[in-house]
Amino acid sequence: MRIRDALESDAEALAAATDRPREVVTNMVHDRSVRVAVRDDSEEVVGFVAFDVRNDTVHVTDFDGDGKTIERLFEEPRGFARREEMGVEVVVPTDDGVTKEIERLGFEAAGRGPRFEGRPTTRYRIEFEALDGREDE
Repeated sequence: MRIRDALESDAEALAAATDRPREVVTNMVHDRSVRVAVRDDSEEVVGFVAFDVRNDTVHVTDFDGDGKTIERLFEEPRGFARREEMGVEVVVPTDDGVTKEIERLGFEAAGRGPRFEGRPTTRYRIEFEALDGREDE
């Protein structure tokens, strides 16, 4: 698997993964930092992560993929946050199985997030010190 910047031509695959209209996904590719995971032997998109920066925090705004793919994709916003000395936040549906994956990546529950499509969400955060390995200093 390889990670690369998302292209407008990836919009169809991302729209299918997110169940959103192609135009919405195309806007996401233009408005955010979006990385896609593609198979080594093809350009088939097997996952993605979208993130931006607000209020000195890197916000993961959307992602999709299996466990290993998510782990690789989250290296992108985490690396950016480490270089810029920021924390990272992500909001996920509370009843979603991905919460265990998020916690395995070092994120900790930081409270309730906004309701999304009628579902409750949980906000997860990892502080810069944890990203940088200086948590115990």
